[in-house]
Order: sequence, then C-alpha cells, then structure tokens
Amino acid sequence: MIQFAEYALDRMLRSLIQDGALHVIMPSGDSHRYGTLGGDPVRVRLRDTATVRHLALNPELALGEAYMNGALMIDGDDLQEFLALIVRNVQRVAGNRVWWQKPLLKSRAALRWLTQNNIVERARGNVVHHYDLSGRLYDLFLDEDRQYSCGYFKTPTETLDQAQAHKKEHIARKLMIEPGMTVLDIGCGWGGMALTLAKGFGARVVGITLSQEQHIYATQRAKREGLADRIDFRLCDYRHVEGSFDRIVSVGMFEHVGLRHFNSYFQTIRDRLSPDGIALIHTIGWIAPATGTNPWLAKYIFPGGYIPTASEAIRAVEKARLWATDIECWRLHYAYTLRHWYDRFRQNEDQVAAMYDDRFVRMWRFYLAACEQTFRNGPQAVFQFQLSRNIDAVPLTRDYLYDQSDLGATTDANGTARPAIVAKDGRPICSHGSDNSHFNSRKEQDNDQQNSSSR
Repeated sequence: MIQFAEYALDRMLRSLIQDGALHVIMPSGDSHRYGTLGGDPVRVRLRDTATVRHLALNPELALGEAYMNGALMIDGDDLQEFLALIVRNVQRVAGNRVWWQKPLLKSRAALRWLTQNNIVERARGNVVHHYDLSGRLYDLFLDEDRQYSCGYFKTPTETLDQAQAHKKEHIARKLMIEPGMTVLDIGCGWGGMALTLAKGFGARVVGITLSQEQHIYATQRAKREGLADRIDFRLCDYRHVEGSFDRIVSVGMFEHVGLRHFNSYFQTIRDRLSPDGIALIHTIGWIAPATGTNPWLAKYIFPGGYIPTASEAIRAVEKARLWATDIECWRLHYAYTLRHWYDRFRQNEDQVAAMYDDRFVRMWRFYLAACEQTFRNGPQAVFQFQLSRNIDAVPLTRDYLYDQSDLGATTDANGTARPAIVAKDGRPICSHGSDNSHFNSRKEQDNDQQNSSSR
C-alpha cells in the first residue's frame, strides 16, 4: 500500500510540475524531484502514508488538510512560494490531469447546481460559520474600516486603507449617489460601505446581513458616528426585504448566494430597484470554464460558497430583464489586498493562536495564501456589474467615473482632493462634503432638457 500510494503521487506530480521545481521527501524517506532542472526547488516533507494517499486521490481537499494538520511541512514554511508553484502548474495542465482524478473533477463541476442550494436557513448557517467568529480576529488583519473585500489599488504600493477607500469611492461613483437617495446594501458586513454612503454622500441606507456579530457591530458604529437616523442595519435575508430603493449595492456577498439562487437574486434586485435605479454588484469571478467549489474552502472556510463565471451571472441578469450598463474586471487588485491581509495575519498569529489554536492559525494562513495565489496565478478576478432597469439610467460613456476636474470637489482632512460625482451633463451630483448647492436630480435635468427642446 505504501509503495502504491507513493507511486500514484509520484506519477501525478511528474505530470503536473512543469514550471519551476519541487522536491518531495516521502514518508518512506525516498526523495523525488519534479519540474525543471537547475534553480532552488521548493522542498516539502510528507509525514505519513495516509497523507500521500489522500494527495494522490483528492489533492484539492487533501493539500489544505495536510498543511493545517502539520502532515505536510515546507522548508522555511514558505507557503506562498509553494502555493504559487502549485497553482501556476495546475493552470498549465488545465484539464489534463491523471486519469483517476478526472471523474471526481467532472462530477464536482456537474453537481455544483445540486450542492449550491442555499435556502434561507442554510445560508444563515453558512454565514455564522465564517462571519460570526470573534470580531477581534478580523481587527488583526483587516483595514480600519473592516472592509472584507477587494481593495482598489491605483498603484501597487498604496496602503490597504487607501485602496479600500478608493474601492468605496469608485463604487459610489458608479452608483451616482445623490443626497436623500435610498440605498439597499445587501451583505453590509460591518457597515463600512453604508456608513460611507450615508456620511459622505447623504444617502439613507438599509444594510442587511445574516451575521449577528456584524449586525451588532454595524449598529453600534452607526450610533457612535451619529448616523442612526440615516442607516437601518437589519438581521435579514435579501429575499425578505420589501420596498423600493433608488440604489442597490452588494459587495462580496454574491459569492454566497449559491448557483441555484442566481435567478431569484437578480429578480430580487429588479423588484427592489426603482424604475430609474442603479445597482452595483461586486463579486469574485471565475474566468475559466465553470467548475465546482474547491472542496477544502467549502469544508473549512466558506460552506455554500461559489465563484461564478461572468456567463453564469449574466444569464441570470438577462432573465431578470436588467440592463448590464457596465461590466468591469479587476485584475490583481485582490492579490494585493490578500497580501496585506496575509502579512498582517502573520504578524498577529500569536494573538490568533491564543484565541483559537495553532491548527486554526495554519488553516487561516493557508486560506489567505491560497486565495492570493489563485488571484495571481489562477483564473480568478473581481467582477463589478452595474445594472439598471432603464436603458438611460447612467451616462452613455464612462467619463463620469474618472472626471478629475475641480468642479464641485472638496478636500479631506489630509488635504487630498476629492472630485465630485458628476451627472450626465457633466455637472457634479455630490462631493464628499455637505455643500449640496450644485445638486440637481436626474429627473430635473431631464425636465430641463425637455423644456429646452420645447422652446
């Protein structure tokens, strides 16, 4: 059995590792080198035969388990380099895997519709598994605003807090927020986006989450910042929201909807959106043929999670009769974000271990590193879908997103210029201040144009 397991893993690795080099020491003491000659290989040691067998049969699940359980040891514990090597080579071979793994991979992809049945109660349990961990954990590696989604790096050297602020501003521009507008924030997290839209843009926001920890934290934060009269945080499923909203925003939540519920999700977006409304859906996306969720992530990190392809999302958008007024693909931004998270997490691992244990630390270290390398070397990116019910809800060009003129601009506490959000005709809609003298609603602008035409 030992010889067969090692033989199977050896055969798999010889067909897999083509770019770079890997040096593996088996439990028997046998040493094998894979990949290109020359250079310094990544060196790993496997401690037991069961790990060898599991890696040969189901590597997507077994690799993370072996690392978190200490059965796979990496020289220097250079997890990032090891995972970069693995992810890069998995992409090179694509579907050309050893024959005994192909049935499992095909069935995982074929059955994703059945496994993605996130009914309300299951969705709540999935959220509790990940997001109701101690808030102290997230404070140890997230930015000051607790943004647990991809930042927007205008340069790779920006700080995490700068990138997260850019992300929120970019989304606000796409939403074309005007003072007094009502906004539904689906999957509001710890409240950062809702607070930004209320405080910086004068919106009235309903933020919903299924996490009790997030709901408590966000509600307390709104009270502390004097925004309780403008923001209503609710412990609520998106399917249970009623009413109509001028704007809808959802950042990092669509990955938890589940493939079977894409149609109902986007139909809910349409039903809750006012006739002239705009929605912005920000989600991790898969840019290769659809496949099943990584089994290790599904078991230990995000049960019920699924990374959609653009085509899967757009099919549901089309069925809901929504206009995809803008689709943007962010490349590498999440890799930069995750490296910040990973570095901060590693700096605070002693505190995490005191809260949980060493196995938890290794599990989350693997999670953050594996996600980063999938964004760097795999088929993952971030999609932003700007949606509307009406064809003319947003300007005909994307100039309004990047207008850097001083018209209506303000400055923040550091003296940094904050350009205004501009309307269809170029006039500012709302700056990051309280001066709304330049404000004109979209309907008022349309009426002005109609009156001008009639004259």
